[in-house]
Amino acid sequence: MARQSAGLLVYKRAKSGLQIFLVHPGGPFWAKKDRGAWSIPKGEFAEGEEALAAACPEVDAGTWFTFEEAKGRIQPGQLPILEELAQLLEERRS
Repeated sequence: MARQSAGLLVYKRAKSGLQIFLVHPGGPFWAKKDRGAWSIPKGEFAEGEEALAAACPEVDAGTWFTFEEAKGRIQPGQLPILEELAQLLEERRS
C-alpha cells in the first residue's frame, strides 16, 4: 500500500503581518538544528488512522513566526508551500 501523509498549514494575520505556525521535530537528530529544521505540522498515517492525528507529529516545540522568519526556518523542501500561500493571499486581496 502506498504511504500517505497529512499536513496543516496554519497561519494568521496579526497586526505585525502574516504569521506562520511551525513545529520543530523531536529526537536527537534535530536537537541542535534550527534554521532549515522547522516544518509545517505533518506526519505519515497508517490505514485506519485519522489524517488530522497524523498531522500533529511528534515535535519538541511549536511557535508562530513572521512570514520572513518562517522562510528562513522552514525545511527547504517546504519553502514552496509558504510561497504559494503568500501568492494565494495576495490574489485574494486584489
